[in-house]
Amino acid sequence: MKIGAIICFILAVFFFVMAILFALLKEKGALLISGFNTMPKSEREKYDKTKMSKEMRNALFLWFLILLSGTVLAYLIGEYCAYIALAVWLIVFFKGMHLDPEKAFKKYKK
Repeated sequence: MKIGAIICFILAVFFFVMAILFALLKEKGALLISGFNTMPKSEREKYDKTKMSKEMRNALFLWFLILLSGTVLAYLIGEYCAYIALAVWLIVFFKGMHLDPEKAFKKYKK
C-alpha cells in the first residue's frame, strides 16, 4: 500500500469537505478562520467576511487539487509524486500563513 498516496487522499478529502463548508456558510464561514474567531465582535465588523470566506474556500479547493493530483500521480507513476505534492502543499500553505492577525486580515478591512 502506498502510504504517501493515502495521506494525500485523506488530506484532500478533508480540504474538499472544508471548502464545501465554506461555500455553504458564505460569510458565516469567516468565523471558522483561525485568528478571526478570537477577535472581539466589534473588531470583526470592520472586515469583509464574505471576501474572507471566499478566499479561504478557494485556498482549500486549491489545496484539495494539489493533494488529489498527488494521490492520482502516486498510483499512476510512483510513490514520490505523493511526496512532491505534499511538499508543494506545504510551500503553498506556509506562504499564505501569517502569525500576526493584524497582518493576516488587513487586506479584508472595509
